[in-house]
Amino acid sequence: MDVSGRRQGAATRKPGNLPSFFSRAGRGASAGGATRLTTNSVGCQTTVLVCITCRAPSDPSDSPRKGMALANATARALGNAVDVNLLRVRCLGNCNRGLSAAIRRENAWTYVFGDLDAERDGPTLITGARLFAESSDGLMPWRGRPDPLKRGLIARMPPLSFVGEPADPADPETHAVGARADTQ
Repeated sequence: MDVSGRRQGAATRKPGNLPSFFSRAGRGASAGGATRLTTNSVGCQTTVLVCITCRAPSDPSDSPRKGMALANATARALGNAVDVNLLRVRCLGNCNRGLSAAIRRENAWTYVFGDLDAERDGPTLITGARLFAESSDGLMPWRGRPDPLKRGLIARMPPLSFVGEPADPADPETHAVGARADTQ
């Protein structure tokens, strides 16, 4: 804060003053829960977010998290490539269908996947991210998408810039949420 009590803007980074390999990323709820695995965000079109707290319901609570194993497998699959950004996150809220990951791209839809396998799906996530990066319409193509990213699709969320059709309160087909209990 400055002398007037207002928040100051973020400090400008100098060349060479980049985040460390395991720097914290994000703000708010994710500030303590996201760890950047790569710092290659310049020119990067897609980001893979891997939940590191995921575990199978049958796993003992003190056993190593399979989500961390998936994050490590994804990092190995990415290697030194700079075309995909990779982040570890704490909980994507998909615990019933974990292991979970998401693939997002600026000004495009975000995809959340579940039922992933730590040993198999690190390369799957990188393949999906690269396929998504080549998309011209902001959607991840179905054709060419690895099978686990077809069967394991949990949700697809529009970009923040998305402008859909507003619901019409007079039309029950487009505004089912607006029904009132006292009119029944």
